[in-house]
Amino acid sequence: MPSDPAHVIYVSLFRPKNIVLRMKTSLDLENLAKYDVNINPLVNFLFALKAPETKRQYPKRLEVFLDFLNLTGSFEEKVLAFYYKAIDNPIWLSQKLIEFIQYQKQRVFENEISESTIPNYFKAIKLFCVMNDISINWQKLNKGLPTGRHAAEDRAPTIDEIKKLLEYPDRRIKPIVLIMISSGIRVGAFDYLKWKHISPIKDEKGKIIAAKMIVYPGDKEEYFAFITSEAYGALKEWMDFRVSFGEQINGESWVMRDIWQTTNVEYGAKWGLATIPKKLQSSAIKRLINRALWEQGIRRPLENGARRHEFKTVHGFRKFFKTHSEQFMKSINVEILMGHTIGVSDSYYKPSEKEILEDYLKASDVLTILKNNDLVIEKEFDKLIEKNEKNEQIIKSKLQEKDDALITLSDQVLKLMQEVQQLKIEKKQ
Repeated sequence: MPSDPAHVIYVSLFRPKNIVLRMKTSLDLENLAKYDVNINPLVNFLFALKAPETKRQYPKRLEVFLDFLNLTGSFEEKVLAFYYKAIDNPIWLSQKLIEFIQYQKQRVFENEISESTIPNYFKAIKLFCVMNDISINWQKLNKGLPTGRHAAEDRAPTIDEIKKLLEYPDRRIKPIVLIMISSGIRVGAFDYLKWKHISPIKDEKGKIIAAKMIVYPGDKEEYFAFITSEAYGALKEWMDFRVSFGEQINGESWVMRDIWQTTNVEYGAKWGLATIPKKLQSSAIKRLINRALWEQGIRRPLENGARRHEFKTVHGFRKFFKTHSEQFMKSINVEILMGHTIGVSDSYYKPSEKEILEDYLKASDVLTILKNNDLVIEKEFDKLIEKNEKNEQIIKSKLQEKDDALITLSDQVLKLMQEVQQLKIEKKQ
């Protein structure tokens, strides 16, 4: 082992591009000899991150704590320095975590963050420690953690706000938004969603009334949801538009892809190619919606003292689905369609797909935003026909009752006349 106290450690991280990162630490040789340099704490941490949103947020939250510890260097360097210090001195780590809690509580007091943010930091820190066998008395630390509010104060977007958003000049906005508000899926679901995962549902007349969607296909979190016929129509229109520009659409085609130049092709070098689609990541979808909200004038700068907007960029659509569908559906079915666990009921409540669909269709009207005039007229016409048929049945029933009453009355009169005639005969005798 070299005698230079500034030892250079080369650590290979399993990242998408398989980059080999060089990480430096100034640990002295006596301390360094106690550790296995083949252990990579960051790889262990990243290995436990599965959901796209977790992969995006947890490293950032962990780095907030590392910065609080005044560790310097790249993220990888700070992680390694923290790991060695925590392994060597768990009591130090426990004390620093208590100080971190107090620091974040002060930020809450000064209205910089909400109480519910603090536990989120600790989820990332705890996961790192668990994945790297760092022993901490978390039960003790939990005593000082604020519980925060169970429900956020943000609201769902209004129908008028959604309609205005759908006017944004990007063909992808309409299917994205209509799918999300009519199914309640998370934006991360688009990272898995292919054309084969969505199938239309027709009634006995062959009319599309909804579509079934497989959410997180192939993952342990896989479940099914439904979207309205309006959302399916918008998605089909988007897929057909792609076909018209030469893309070969099949079951493996990503539902959302990059955009391409449709005019002035010779000047479109920065645009993608219609025939070579690239999946649009959920992070890009979120940026697209955020940009549309601002450009459509729906989102405005926060007023003094405000920390968050009235509704969240993409999670607001999920809240819209839950809020509106629960007006007509069983709450437990709404939870199932949102991919939520229903606790003990998971083992006992087993509705069929057909039963949930029938319940979902009760809410399809309130989950439909751009109510097409033809659709409205058709529905009203169907209602009038149904009402007319009911009226005819009532009239026929009343007429039949009248006829039956007349027959009964006629029989009674005839019987009475016969009795009178018999009395006359008996009187003469």
